[in-house]
Amino acid sequence: MQQTSEVVTGGTSPPLIPRILLNGRAPTIEELAVFAQVNYGHFTTLQVIERRARGFSLHLQRLVAATRELFGSELDTDRLRAQLSRVIGDAPLSLRISVFSLAFDRAHPERPVAADVLIATRPVRAPSSGSLRLKSMTCARVLPHLKHVGMFDVLQLSRQARIEGFDDVLLTTSAGAIAEGSTWNIGFWDGRRVTWPNAPALRGTTLQLIERGLREQGIESVSAPLHLDQLGGFRSAFMLNAGSVGPMIESIDAHALAAEDDVLRMLKAAWESQPLELI
Repeated sequence: MQQTSEVVTGGTSPPLIPRILLNGRAPTIEELAVFAQVNYGHFTTLQVIERRARGFSLHLQRLVAATRELFGSELDTDRLRAQLSRVIGDAPLSLRISVFSLAFDRAHPERPVAADVLIATRPVRAPSSGSLRLKSMTCARVLPHLKHVGMFDVLQLSRQARIEGFDDVLLTTSAGAIAEGSTWNIGFWDGRRVTWPNAPALRGTTLQLIERGLREQGIESVSAPLHLDQLGGFRSAFMLNAGSVGPMIESIDAHALAAEDDVLRMLKAAWESQPLELI
């Protein structure tokens, strides 16, 4: 059966189809048009299980900091939690929290404005299987430390990579330093420790939690410069997304990597060792 979008005004029933709230209520078409037409804002995505999420406090920190930077205003996290309680239930779901401003004036972008919050849910997607073949491409994302809504460049490069027979793009600097995937982080395993590339990129919540989990298990991980010509020093690589560990990376350009199940199990154990936080 084909799914259709739905706007709700409340309730805590399991979200069998996507649901949307704007500032705790049903949005109007005009308000959604502002969000669609003014490409300025930020967001975070997370997986919810029984009203809890791993790293929820980190997601809140991300939203608060980005709101200050982009809008010069404070995000009311207590109000946000109340709004979230209207769309989450006991069933697992994927949650996206987007922050923009209906009051943002393109003629005066320097003026502080109040933030508006758009909450959208969808069913949790099945984990990706198999491994990925990546094509490296040069791209310097604007404000890479932010999870912002400006996605044109990376989506176009991802499209180009797929046209050329790859699964996705790996973003690098002009000097060949590895940064991140199109919408995800990458890590490398040399048989002893995990290396996170430290070129400008978004430090995802999943990355931060796995880094913590590895440390608690006595497994070393480091953040260091990593260039394409250094790939021979690693046995395997993996991707991390919002609440998603893996899949493994099969190749980067013409360089083959091992899809090691033991590495994936190690990462998943580090992820699952982190507590679920009440939303």
